[in-house]
Amino acid sequence: MSRTDMIADGFTMIRNAIRARKEDVAVPHSRMLLRVLEILKEKKFIENFKELDTPEHKQIKVYLRYEGKKNAIHSLQRVSTPGRRVYNKRKAMARVLSGYGVAIISTSQGVVTDEKARELGVGGEVIGYVW
Repeated sequence: MSRTDMIADGFTMIRNAIRARKEDVAVPHSRMLLRVLEILKEKKFIENFKELDTPEHKQIKVYLRYEGKKNAIHSLQRVSTPGRRVYNKRKAMARVLSGYGVAIISTSQGVVTDEKARELGVGGEVIGYVW
């Protein structure tokens, strides 16, 4: 099975695991997804993650975060897809839920949050929104 959009697949697997109240989930491995997970860990949306090297293919095990009975991730949306790329200029960088959420942006400086992109003064491709 070939995968076209690894990030969307990873987001869907995380959303499904949260709805099923799982403690962890294995998602497909990609460098972009690793950087996205680093941002989610920084912003305390997930507990941790680690790379697994299975004989068939690499995976990332994501440990989900719950605050009591509520999950830390309320929504995880993929914005830019392979068929429809969405770009934001540095001056038009949107805030997610008036600053409560995080937009993940792929810039020339790497994959960063919307806040960091404003600080760096760069725009880029909007990967997704998390809140």
